[in-house]
Amino acid sequence: MDEKLNTLRLIMPQWQGGALEAYHFGAKLLDMIVPAEKSNVATVTVSEPDGAELPLEDGIIAKSALLSQADSAAKILNENKPNKLLILGGDCLVDLMPFAYLNEKYDGDLAILWVDSHPDILTKEHYSHAHAMVLANLMGIGDKDFTDRVPLPIKPSNIMYAGLYDMMPVERAFLDKHQIGWATPNELAETSQPILDWFKSTGAKHLAVHLDLDVLNPAIFRSLYFSNPKDTAETFASIPQGRMLMTEVTRLLSDVSEVAEIVGLGIAEHLPWDTIALKKMLEKLPLIREGI
Repeated sequence: MDEKLNTLRLIMPQWQGGALEAYHFGAKLLDMIVPAEKSNVATVTVSEPDGAELPLEDGIIAKSALLSQADSAAKILNENKPNKLLILGGDCLVDLMPFAYLNEKYDGDLAILWVDSHPDILTKEHYSHAHAMVLANLMGIGDKDFTDRVPLPIKPSNIMYAGLYDMMPVERAFLDKHQIGWATPNELAETSQPILDWFKSTGAKHLAVHLDLDVLNPAIFRSLYFSNPKDTAETFASIPQGRMLMTEVTRLLSDVSEVAEIVGLGIAEHLPWDTIALKKMLEKLPLIREGI
């Protein structure tokens, strides 16, 4: 690692945590469109999707593959020892090891802003997809094989949600029990103040931001889980969908960067359905199919 650079761009095209192959391509495309900043670059090796059904292991889909990829990410982090991280995924679980690394590096002086329309605190008793468990794992809660990989759990008071507006009863009970704050899209539409006030209350200096793109309104941005052309509107009728605008997210993170040292930014859940459909169509065309 170039010692002159203290930021690591970590590319992790993990798809098994959400059990959706499109996450793999989405992460690679995200890497292509995110500007090349001055940083070192590393990629976590993730097996290519092949259409095979993923196994259910101890209540979690593809658990062994996910743990292996988590260990690979940890190895990269421990070898490079970056001060800051830009994580490009992949499903939401890609932030598990990077945020655990940052919290340990800064001796617990890390706050986490979870920009998402879902809280990601379920356990295998409620759900089998590990990408919905990641923040609970970072708190030391959930499957032991995952929590054992978090040497210093995040304090609940150092966690804040931006973009939540509805939850399942089990999710609401979890947030209430641990007294974790959240700000709705309406509360953040004109101001970032709820987030700024929370960060000040933590007393922390360092901040890691998890940006799940599904916090965005699918009416204005279609490369999201809810826009899968194979599904119908009824499929997601009971699942909260993002309501924030791109300008609102940009303003929020810009405002936060004025009061916090942002040492981690994870971008996840990019599902470019239109590009995937175009890619599949083009592969069947003359002069293209012959070269594949």
